[in-house]
Amino acid sequence: MTAPASPSRAPSLVLQIFIGLLLGIALALAWPEAGKAVGLLGTVFISALKAVAPVLVLVLVAASIANHQHGQKTHLRAILMLYVVGTLVAALVGVGASFLFPSQLTLKDVAAAGGSAPSGIGEVLHTLLMQVVDNPVNALLHANYIGLLAWAVGLGLALRHASPATRGVVSDLSAAITWLVRMVIRLAPLGVFGIVASVLAESGLDALKEYIHLLCVLVGAMLFMAFVGNPLIAAVVMRRNPYPLVLRCLRESGVTAFFTRSSAANIPVNMELCRKLGLHEETYSVAIPLGATINMAGAAITISVLTLAAVHTQGIPVDLPTALLLCVIAAIGACGASGVPGGSLLLIPLACSLFNIPNDVAMQVVGVGFVVGVVQDSAETALNSSTDVVFVAAAEHARARG
Repeated sequence: MTAPASPSRAPSLVLQIFIGLLLGIALALAWPEAGKAVGLLGTVFISALKAVAPVLVLVLVAASIANHQHGQKTHLRAILMLYVVGTLVAALVGVGASFLFPSQLTLKDVAAAGGSAPSGIGEVLHTLLMQVVDNPVNALLHANYIGLLAWAVGLGLALRHASPATRGVVSDLSAAITWLVRMVIRLAPLGVFGIVASVLAESGLDALKEYIHLLCVLVGAMLFMAFVGNPLIAAVVMRRNPYPLVLRCLRESGVTAFFTRSSAANIPVNMELCRKLGLHEETYSVAIPLGATINMAGAAITISVLTLAAVHTQGIPVDLPTALLLCVIAAIGACGASGVPGGSLLLIPLACSLFNIPNDVAMQVVGVGFVVGVVQDSAETALNSSTDVVFVAAAEHARARG
């Protein structure tokens, strides 16, 4: 019996986005008027993101907390601490890179969008408190991500005591929302095409230079974290030269993750690498899947860098305490990033809300994130996935030492 022919596979999403990027540049240069006209595609894409992002934050975080598994073994505590510290340090690196090499973006109607600059950490904390106690319906209507995050955490904790059937419904709802987000992100090639064509048609090649500068800051911060930040953390824990371990993880895990662009898809690669390194199976079999969910150094860098790009574009001054608070918010947001390509980008409005940046402006920055995401998302995934093995191995070596 002849086997049925395998259906032809469509080009990957990253390739489609890259094609959309090139077509947008070509159209803007060859026919600027048409480039401005197709800007409607970018507007529709950004509007769709604005529609799904608030619901995603509310449902995804609540479901994650509600379905958290009890009874994890205590020897995972050191690994979990490394995951948290690594993500927070990555956010610090992203903030530092943004201040050393500030990025500004060409966005539509930034001046008309308004948004008052906070005078200092006191006003930021006051605004934060008021957003936390916002009505959940009002938070959804006005995209108050801080309020949505607070309600999601509260609902998640309450639902942990619900029946398994109820928690199953919440999990199914989370999966349904994630599916809708995937459908919206499938529009990214058309959205990128419209965004690039309209922006370049109106602003010329200067906007393209802005994208390249932003991408260099993002990738540079991720490289710094991979070759300096992670080795320093591992060295403190292991008390030995960490670079043989770090370089092997980057070579055997990071390279694969760069091309698959999925930490979840790279879990089998990381499990095999842990086996080769001689780590305890009962530890890495739990820690690696967990790390693919919450160990998000690359996402923390993406959120902090793009948020500060919006801040610099708005001309908002940032003091040190507010910058540190941004690091914490970026780290928390990164841990809750959706498991879909570009999921970390949807958490940018959450961080932007600290600076009273309107949702319209924040979502334009998300659109820019999809433009540079052709490279950024691959680098982010490579950093996230390789770091999982680095920290698991570092914790194992520390425990073996005594």
